[in-house]
Amino acid sequence: MDEAGRKPPGKRERNRQETHERIVTVGLKLFVEKGFEETTLDEIAQTAGIARRTLFSYFESKDDILSSSYGSGFSQALGPAISEESPDQAPIAAARSCLMKLASRYETPDSLAVDKLLRSSPALRARKSGSFDAMACSMLEAMENVWPAPDRRDELRLTATVAIGVLKLALEDWRKSEAERPLSEFIDRAFRLLKASLRPD
Repeated sequence: MDEAGRKPPGKRERNRQETHERIVTVGLKLFVEKGFEETTLDEIAQTAGIARRTLFSYFESKDDILSSSYGSGFSQALGPAISEESPDQAPIAAARSCLMKLASRYETPDSLAVDKLLRSSPALRARKSGSFDAMACSMLEAMENVWPAPDRRDELRLTATVAIGVLKLALEDWRKSEAERPLSEFIDRAFRLLKASLRPD
């Protein structure tokens, strides 16, 4: 048992996690070296030392592999992180807290490499834009579990859209600064600007 009382993962789960990470690492390396469009799933499977069928039990497409690389699993961690937030606070406060906690996932070398790759062509920039839409949907779904009242859905949908918009702008400003300061500082600043803009005159 770990400190939280959870049972450590078994050998099978550890092997699955290691294979998942190997596919992502190999995929990202090939995407950077050869280009996203030029890299095939067969090449990724072969380089990772697994069968093509095995690869498909982890990822359905190259886009899934790329999305998993971006933000070091930020998108995948977003829903669970929101689910851990207290329902006693405003949804926008929960969104800010969640994004601040996960910000460091964007600061890894792999995530920075994926970010550069996603800005290398119009097609990949469109994929990047789509990833933000997916994040907003993931956040909304988790928020609906935390605040299940049906009459709050429009509020939650607006909150998720605005929160991911704040993240997007914070990432742009952070990138322009050449990552000299933590991303969390830019997220915090963006949320403070949002709060100030909503104050009555």
